[in-house]
Formats: sequence, structure tokens, C-alpha cells
Amino acid sequence: MKPTKISNKKALVTGLLVGLISFTLIMAYSLAADPNVAIAAAHVRSPFQQETGEPQPITDDKCKECHLDISTEWTVSPHANAYADPVFQERWAGMGSPTDCLACHTTNFQAATNTYHAEGVSCEACHGKVESNHPPAVVSARGDAEFCGTCHTTTLHEWRLTGHSTAGIGCTACHNPHNQQPLFEDPDQLCINCHSEDMERYLEDLHVQNDIGCVDCHALVIPPDPVPLDGIVPTGHTFTITPQTCIACHTDALHAGFSLPGYEAGATAALNGSASAEPTPTITDDLIDDKYTQAQTGLSAEQRLQALEASMASQQLSTLFQGGVIGLVLGGTTAWFMAFNARSARQREENNGTKE
Repeated sequence: MKPTKISNKKALVTGLLVGLISFTLIMAYSLAADPNVAIAAAHVRSPFQQETGEPQPITDDKCKECHLDISTEWTVSPHANAYADPVFQERWAGMGSPTDCLACHTTNFQAATNTYHAEGVSCEACHGKVESNHPPAVVSARGDAEFCGTCHTTTLHEWRLTGHSTAGIGCTACHNPHNQQPLFEDPDQLCINCHSEDMERYLEDLHVQNDIGCVDCHALVIPPDPVPLDGIVPTGHTFTITPQTCIACHTDALHAGFSLPGYEAGATAALNGSASAEPTPTITDDLIDDKYTQAQTGLSAEQRLQALEASMASQQLSTLFQGGVIGLVLGGTTAWFMAFNARSARQREENNGTKE
């Protein structure tokens, strides 16, 4: 019985070795033959990282080479044009061009040397220094209300007086940080998205029937008269209704107050018919220089990369399972054949012994 046990052990060990070798060869062949592995490796390793040496800082203009959609949104945003904006330039010159303003209208302004890294609010202003080991190194991002409020002081003060502040609903809960526009094309839908249960009978209100929405009253900005030289005015982020809000439209009915220029026909008419209001620039695919544009694929560059990574993970899991099954079959078959041959040899020996 001892030789039988030894033979069975040899068969089992040999089968395991064959299975492991088969599994390893299948995985190696699959990874070597898959062109997506090379593509993923190019994305995992930053295109800006040197072959050798420590990671080096990269400039903001390099960000758009990967973040095409975000760069396009940012280019037409108030942040990107914070320095070049004609209104700012006019008022800044009228005040004697104080350097204090550059702390918010440029990026990384150094008061000691009167220098800055970029005009406007660039990537570095919110993400800090980005080094050439990104990706895969993670880049930080500051988007909390207190950070935004270092420049948007009036808005921060108004926001602190609201229920949004106590509920922890900050700037990026409502605004796209890259183009500063509301997350919903219709700002009223942005309000209803959270306050649908609070609307109650307001949806049947006369204001709604006359196409007067949430922001027409809750975010109405009554400009001070005269406008301060620095141009800092309320931004409408208290979201409160005051008698002045009602008087802005209902002057004749109340026989009191004043009528805001342009608001005689109501807030909605004034906002929709204002000749001075600049239309929001339309972002088109012609602005994105990429042979696989979002219009062709339905996905942005980042989304395509995420889809590729997910596809690769699924494919690798499938290959791993297939390799395991093939290795198990080959290993088991080898062990069975070895055990079968060992039994056959023993039987022949026993038969020969009996005949003798």
C-alpha cells in the first residue's frame, strides 16, 4: 500500500504543477497579446513624467491635453477671464490699479514681488501644484464654500445666513466649479431638485402660471444706487423674500416704493429681455481637438478612460477565470492519467506475480 500512496501523491503534485504552469502561460499570453494593456499603461503613467528623476511641476496649459472638456468649459468662464474682463479692467484702472485686487483676479499672486503665475483663476488656484507623476498620483481639489469665499466674500456672507449653510450645502452643490454655471440648465429645476416636497400649493400659484420661477424672487439682486466704485454688490445668495423684492414688481399695486429700471413688466421679462445680458457661450465639439470627440462616442475623454479601465478589469477577470478553469482541467487530467497508469502498472505486476 505504500507504493500506491506515493504514486497518488506524485500524480497529485504533478497535476498541480501542470495546472499552475498552464494558468501562468495563459495569463502571460493574454496580457502580452492584449493591445489595451499598452494603452492603459500609457494612461497610468503620466505623459509628462520624465523617464528618470523626481516628478517635476507641470504648467496649467498641459492640463488641457487630457482634460479637454473641462478646459473648454473653463476657457469661457468668469474664472478664466477674471483678469481680462473689460468691466474689471475699467474699474481697476479707475481705482488706481491696486495690487490687492490681483489676489483674486490672478493665480498665485505674490504681494511682496507683485508677480503672479497666470492671469485669471487657473487650475493651480484650486488644485495647487500638479506634478508630472499625475496620473496616477491624485491631485487635490479645493471646492468648499470657505475656500471659494476667500474671493467671493459677499456671496460667502450671504450664504452663511441661509439654511444651505447649516445643512452643509456648499457652492459646488449648485454650481459647476469649472464654468461657474448652475448644474441645471434651468436654475429653477436646480431648486426643485431638492425642494420638491416644499413646493406644495406654490406650483398652482399665480407667479408660476405667469412663468415667474424660484430665482426670479429668491435670487433677485436689487443693485445699490449708486453702484460702489469697486463694483461689489449683492449676489442674491440669501434666498430671502423681503418687501423690497415684492415692490420691485408690484410698485403700482402697493402705491409705494420704487420701480427698478427694466422691471416694470416683472422680473422674468426684465431678465429675458435685457439687452445687456451676455448669452452663455455655447461649447461645441469644434473646440475640442480630439479625433475621438464626445460627439462621436457620446463620452468625454475622462469617461472613455474610465470605460476602458472598467472594460480591462472585466476582461482580466474573465481571463483569470478562463485560465483557472483550463489549468484545473489540464492539471486534473494529468493527475488522472498518472494515477491510471500507476494503477495499471501495479495490476500488471500483481498479475505477473500470480502467474509465477
